[in-house]
Amino acid sequence: MSETPKFGGAADDKTRSGSSSAKSRVEVVSVNLTVNGQPRTMTIEPRTTLLDALRENLALTGTKKACDRGECGACTVHIDGRRVLSCMTLAAMQEGNRIATIEGLEQNGVLHPLQSAFIEHDGFQCGFCTSGQIMSGVAIIVEAKAGWPSAASADVRTPFTLADLSRAEIRERMSGNLCRCACYPNIVDAVAEVVARS
Repeated sequence: MSETPKFGGAADDKTRSGSSSAKSRVEVVSVNLTVNGQPRTMTIEPRTTLLDALRENLALTGTKKACDRGECGACTVHIDGRRVLSCMTLAAMQEGNRIATIEGLEQNGVLHPLQSAFIEHDGFQCGFCTSGQIMSGVAIIVEAKAGWPSAASADVRTPFTLADLSRAEIRERMSGNLCRCACYPNIVDAVAEVVARS
């Protein structure tokens, strides 16, 4: 009878008597990336999400862990300038990439304009989803400036401009970010104000 191959891990380290060996083998990888402008190196398990790596390895807890299934947007970060759900992204895949989190938006003690607008328009209550909302809000302005249409765009064949970023466009583009406190009108107001100032 042939023996089953061993792949490592606690479940595979059972001896014939059924007891676990003293040392379980856990594979780790080293990942080099830039987080909020700072070069960082992490040693992590390959299965670690970017969300968990940011929170547990780098102590950047502004990015929130909520649904852990890519449904709520609370974990939104920017990877090389594009918004991404960090709970659905493996940290090991980010080798050499630039990651921006909510902690990296303020510069020299000055809040990002959208952070200030959220305060001014009361775009939050409990605050749990706020970091993801703000990161998405910043991204939709960048997307609009780049000419990216959305499902709410009247004609996806014509060039899209920042001036086309209406309240309906903002609502559509922010629809992947859930707010349990239902601050949606205030969130749209905050984003619209920053768009008007841009």
